[in-house]
This record gives sequence, structure tokens and C-alpha cells, in this order.
Amino acid sequence: MPAAPARRLLVPLGTLGAVASAFAYVGLVDPNHPGHYPVCPLYRFTGVYCPGCGGLRSAHDFITGHFAAAVHSNALAVAGYLLFAAGWVLWAVRSARGLPVRFTPSDRQWWLIGSVVLIFSVVRNLPFGSVLAP
Repeated sequence: MPAAPARRLLVPLGTLGAVASAFAYVGLVDPNHPGHYPVCPLYRFTGVYCPGCGGLRSAHDFITGHFAAAVHSNALAVAGYLLFAAGWVLWAVRSARGLPVRFTPSDRQWWLIGSVVLIFSVVRNLPFGSVLAP
């Protein structure tokens, strides 16, 4: 007997709850105030911004409705939030319908993702890419 749509949505809803809780925490505990979160070790020891630097500030700005500031803090993270939202909606709809959800990126897609992250990381650390720096 197939599971009811509400039962099939338990995992997507649980995942959404966990992500929403994390965003709510970051929304309440401002990462712009020192002492709440650890400093990025790469930045601390080298002065180089990693692809995640500014991610917490970006999440805080995003959740509090300051979207331009969120993009300025970490544009790649904002793209990730939007991709997660789209992927979650697809997952939830397919799960409710009882359809399988599979995301198996090809080698080419993994190389593309890695290349985008690497280029973002390098450019944000160069003088002409300082607009991407947090």
C-alpha cells in the first residue's frame, strides 16, 4: 500500500525544518558582532578569502531581508540558497507524488561546479574582484 503524501513528505519537511532552524539562529545571532562564530581559519592564517568567507553574514542579511548586502557578503552562497530552495521544491513535489528523486551529477557537472567555486575563490581575492570580497 503506497504511503500517504503527508508521510512521504516527512524527510523533505524535516530537512526544511533543520535548514530553517539554522537560518533562524543565524538571523537572531548576528555574525557581524565578534565572538559569536569562529573566524575562517584560511582567512585568519593567510588573509585569503575562501569560497565560504562571508557566508554567515550573507545568511544573516538574506534572512533579515537585506538582499543586496547578502550578495555583497557572498554571492555564491546566495546562489546556493536559491538553488537549495528550487531543489527542495522539486524534491517535495516529487516526494508527495510518490516519485523518486535522484540527483546524480555527471563528472562534467562536478568539474563545472568545482570550476565555478575555484574561479569565484580566486577572483574575490584579486584587486579587480574585490566587489566579491566580503
